[in-house]
Amino acid sequence: MMKKVVYVILWIFLGLILSFIFHAAIEIFYLRWAEKNSVAISWVLNGACALPLWLIILLPILGIIFGLCLGLIAWQKIYVEKVRRR
Repeated sequence: MMKKVVYVILWIFLGLILSFIFHAAIEIFYLRWAEKNSVAISWVLNGACALPLWLIILLPILGIIFGLCLGLIAWQKIYVEKVRRR
């Protein structure tokens, strides 16, 4: 049981890290687009981010949910069903 908990927590951590990378990619794309089109940027969090606050909050939550789902699916496939590629 402890092995499953650690396994799923590591998947959740991976999902969270990927959500931060996705956040950075979205923000870079948005800033480049805004600069090309002369769009005024409204900075949030004391100038730390250009994305809307709802998106700043939503991305890590989705990363955690995504990691949890993938962790549970991977556990089922690898340790319960013993699916292995040869």
